[in-house]
Amino acid sequence: MAGVRARHPGSVPSPPQRLRADAQRNRDQIVAAAARAFVEDGADVPMDEVARIAGVGVGTLYRRFADRESLMVAVLQHNLESLLEKIRTAAEEEPRAWDALVRSMSYSRELRGSLPMTSTLPSNLVAAIRADPAVRRLRHELAEVTDRLVAAAQREGTLRSDVGAGDVAQLFTLVYRATPTTADEMADLGSQRALAVILDGLRTGDRGSLPGGPLDTGDLERR
Repeated sequence: MAGVRARHPGSVPSPPQRLRADAQRNRDQIVAAAARAFVEDGADVPMDEVARIAGVGVGTLYRRFADRESLMVAVLQHNLESLLEKIRTAAEEEPRAWDALVRSMSYSRELRGSLPMTSTLPSNLVAAIRADPAVRRLRHELAEVTDRLVAAAQREGTLRSDVGAGDVAQLFTLVYRATPTTADEMADLGSQRALAVILDGLRTGDRGSLPGGPLDTGDLERR
């Protein structure tokens, strides 16, 4: 029609962009809520409870994630990405590889969240996790950066030479999988002490001091 100018592609109005931002924010809230819920209450926590924690409607949750499998995979991707970034940052910032290793493996919810107990998960969730290409890629990158960190610590003489990166990863996995999921001061102290003992077994030279005081079996029963 004469006199009517076509809209230039660059003049697209902003509301759709705001909607995309809102959608991303909702997704981030859901993933963060699910990460907490899966660690604290298990993988079978009701989806409507995840929505409640995230502050969104159940319909919004299902628009972002069609089922529990897709949500679990998204949570694991998020945790692995966060852990990978943490380890890379530690490797860049710490002057010694040993310090970077200790910093990387110190207790955190991200680390625990990146170690799902696949033996206790339903087979469909295990299959979804193992089949996801992003999860496989992130785990491969984590293995590579851990290999480099362990090798660097051994070259500098701070990590005993008769262990491998697989040994280190296995030891830390045992600590965090044995840690109660509830936010409890005694449980955290127990994990920190177990971690300190493991680190002393891995390091060369003098031993460090343990946090807190010795725990007796009664302390374990009160967790």
